[in-house]
Amino acid sequence: MHPRNHALQSPNRPAVIMAGSGETTTYGELEVRARQGAQLFRQLGLRSGDVVAVFMENHPRYFEVVWAAEQAGLYFCCLSSRLTADEAGYIVRDSGAKALITSTTLGDIPDALKDRLAHLHLLSVGGARPGYEDFEALRASMPAEPVESDRPGQDLLYSSGTTGRPKGVKPKPLEHGAPPPQAERMTTLYGMDAQSVFLCPAPLYHAAPLRWCMAVHRLGGVVVLMEHFDAEGALAAIEHYRVTHSQWVPTHFVRLLKLPPEIRDKYDLTTHAAAIHGAAPCAIHTKEAMMAWWGPIIHEYYGGTEGAGLCVIDPGEWLSHTGSVGRAIVGKLRICDPAGDPLPVGAEGHVYFEGGPSFEYHNDPAKTAESANKHGWRTLGDIGRIDADGYLYLTDRKGFMIISGGVNVYPQEIENALLAHPAVLDVAVFGVPDEEMGQRVVAVVQPTNWNAATPELAGDLNRFIRQKVSGVKVPREIHFRRDLPREPTGKLFKRLLVDEYSRPKAPA
Repeated sequence: MHPRNHALQSPNRPAVIMAGSGETTTYGELEVRARQGAQLFRQLGLRSGDVVAVFMENHPRYFEVVWAAEQAGLYFCCLSSRLTADEAGYIVRDSGAKALITSTTLGDIPDALKDRLAHLHLLSVGGARPGYEDFEALRASMPAEPVESDRPGQDLLYSSGTTGRPKGVKPKPLEHGAPPPQAERMTTLYGMDAQSVFLCPAPLYHAAPLRWCMAVHRLGGVVVLMEHFDAEGALAAIEHYRVTHSQWVPTHFVRLLKLPPEIRDKYDLTTHAAAIHGAAPCAIHTKEAMMAWWGPIIHEYYGGTEGAGLCVIDPGEWLSHTGSVGRAIVGKLRICDPAGDPLPVGAEGHVYFEGGPSFEYHNDPAKTAESANKHGWRTLGDIGRIDADGYLYLTDRKGFMIISGGVNVYPQEIENALLAHPAVLDVAVFGVPDEEMGQRVVAVVQPTNWNAATPELAGDLNRFIRQKVSGVKVPREIHFRRDLPREPTGKLFKRLLVDEYSRPKAPA
């Protein structure tokens, strides 16, 4: 399965439609541009196994770049479009990239990078920007002939770096003709095929959106790509493009549910057969509300960029195992104590996968070793338990756990409870140093209406949460912010909040 096959059979079929503008790239156009792009990479001196960095927003040319890299046998290192110059420069250097491709519409950060990365081939789509060559103009001069490579290219993606520097996840090299597991799973689990229309509301630099969209291209389906997420815009796209499948994060669901009823009921969603979510835990009440609205079409998965294991759960299973993220279909689930020894059914501990695909953290053998326990089982750093039927329930991230008065407190439980309050749009709960308790629980809330961010609302939230969780888990402090430092993928940079609210308060 490869886009080239669909380009031969249905060259005029849309491969990519930009949800906002409607700009369309057909399979025939995608294949010609990918071949020419691969030829350009070869002319620039890039060979199989080399790295090209992609620093772009959700752009009409994005897939043309990554499929060109795939045909040339390159690793494509996709960077968050929200990085600072220091962050982006670190990843580009650490990845060993020999070329950097950006866009003329990204903003000022590429301008700050050009002198630091002058030893690379610097290119941009949408025209040339100062210090960068015009990628499309150079590509247009290349022949539309296939290039030879000893292996297909694949992604080299970096963790979000919530603690310390982000690290690249380098998967094991693929072989030509190897069956793509992601595309096969999309067919067997969700019924996707060449007639599917897939809505991607998330940024392509994140592992799941990028990999899912490229798998859709392998199947011959249509990718409807949102330039950026907008709750009503997503509903409008489902109706207008007759979307059949989609992929979300829980933050998207929360934003959708906060829409006024007259907006939520305005759009025809009858073509929508499967909505798949993952990337972060979803509060039970949020998923129940989405099920009540969209029906039993909501599927969930649990995995990571590393690909060490994968759990899935369909709507029926979730209704009978409420709160679970599913059973393992890649690797075998293991719950272990801090020493790495297996725990019994129902016990809470560190989540590991046994026998999953191998990976390494690029340039960091120590972190690679830390991801495995003494049995060689790999972890993504989560805490959870397994029930008697083999279903996994996540408690929280290991690094986010709060120890207050000697009691383990998991922020996710408190966040989920606060999100049930109608005045709460988003929330982050974390621990800060406390002389008496070791750590005290702090909540930072983004209210639905900023004008309601008053001491009275804080008191109301305090009373509300006391009815939901035990006293030790009730936040000692509730602060309000207009927004939280969250990626469009739903990833929260909680470390930034911990650092900010841990600083000693200035004297009055």
